[in-house]
Amino acid sequence: MPAKKTSHAGYTVPGMSLQDGHKVATLLQSRLHALNDMQLTLKHAHWNVVGRDFISVHEMLDPQIDLVRAMIDETAERIATLGVSPNGLPGALVAERTWDDYAIGRAHTSAHMAALDLVYTGFLKSHRETLEQVGELDPITEDMVINQCSQLELFQWFLRAHLEDDDGDLANAGKKTERSAAKSAK
Repeated sequence: MPAKKTSHAGYTVPGMSLQDGHKVATLLQSRLHALNDMQLTLKHAHWNVVGRDFISVHEMLDPQIDLVRAMIDETAERIATLGVSPNGLPGALVAERTWDDYAIGRAHTSAHMAALDLVYTGFLKSHRETLEQVGELDPITEDMVINQCSQLELFQWFLRAHLEDDDGDLANAGKKTERSAAKSAK
């Protein structure tokens, strides 16, 4: 029997229309790409931090990476539950993403934290936009995305605590690119 080549099943979760279930899954697919990119970016920073605070930042990133990897699995399984085949392949991620690769290589811990702060800001902004869209269609998916935002906002706060001065100002305030953020944190 030849394999089917469709990425959509003829079902979704009970209580949702097929159209709405597949719409939510399509919205989640972009988040799956973003989560996959986030965990790769965090691991890249983990391998490339240097400087006096190396070990604390190096070890601070590991739980973030593990949590994002769990979010990837949760998101992919929700997509499948909604009746759509999740795509976690790197070619699809690169072809469909709307952002560039992380711009920082080997650099001081403060440079990576300032750049990662912008990564988190961009990610969370787009995650919240998806949250607004799925919230109208599926409270289960909405709950999942809310939980992901909550956990990632906490990790962003961990980064920002390293960038904040006594007055509550961030070293990378107003910076629009990862490179300019990294430069401002030195």
